[in-house]
Amino acid sequence: MNEPVSPLTHLAKPRALLIVATVYALLIVVAISTFPIFDGLHPLWATLIVDFITTAIIFVLSCLMRNGSLYDAYWSTAPILLGWGFAVRGTDVPGERVAIALIAVSIWGIRLTSNWARGWPGFHHEDWRYVQMRKDTGMSWFMNNLTVVHVFPTLQVWTGSISLYAALTLGTRDFGIFDIIGAVVIVGGALISLIADEQLRAHRRTQTGSCRSGLWKLARHPNYFGELCAWWGMWIIGVAGHPAAWWWTLVGPVLMTVLLRTASVPIMDKRSLERRPGYDVLMKELPAILPLGRKLR
Repeated sequence: MNEPVSPLTHLAKPRALLIVATVYALLIVVAISTFPIFDGLHPLWATLIVDFITTAIIFVLSCLMRNGSLYDAYWSTAPILLGWGFAVRGTDVPGERVAIALIAVSIWGIRLTSNWARGWPGFHHEDWRYVQMRKDTGMSWFMNNLTVVHVFPTLQVWTGSISLYAALTLGTRDFGIFDIIGAVVIVGGALISLIADEQLRAHRRTQTGSCRSGLWKLARHPNYFGELCAWWGMWIIGVAGHPAAWWWTLVGPVLMTVLLRTASVPIMDKRSLERRPGYDVLMKELPAILPLGRKLR
């Protein structure tokens, strides 16, 4: 199977990132311009349609650039735009809730996006998971890029962000302590992921084995714990604003939890088993995500 070769592989990282930033600026303009067209639709359907429009654009551009990693930053930027879209449709939602939710989600999203930008070397590199998925599924690059890289993650992030609809469109309940708790959980999750990523980055500068220090001595994937904190924090704010939504908004954080545990963790563990001697012992000793320091028996 021939692997895609981007016509932009010759670009240095600063220019490559400038192209990526330009693409995402275009997506923001498109989202802002098209969202009012769907004023007559339910906010969930309106945001989903705009989400698919921007996904289609970045899919076409990633095909032209022959690199699926152009989409990578979408995961962390889409919830910010979805939050703004839900807030625009909200009436009688306390301004404090709108502000604290959007600020917290933006902190999380900007942090995660910047972490990706630091680690991405340029268009000569495509996320190894995309390459591996093509090999494992036997799908062509085009179909893999469309389904696995673009459409499914877009649906996943939109579903995960449903809590923001409850918070920012339906959340007319008075601002209170649970809004603050939710925001703290989101920002705390971003901080945990930041610390974990920096510890791993420092470890890889000097060593090749598995990281067993800092947060990494408590769990195999502590950065995923921080990621899940963000999604559950959004749910807390959603329930704070519209308590009746507690049960159907659970679909967001539960979906994220299940997919991280059953898809992302096994993929990362398999790669580490192949590349890092002794990782099988670490898998027996440490929990996958919860930073407990040892597995529960």
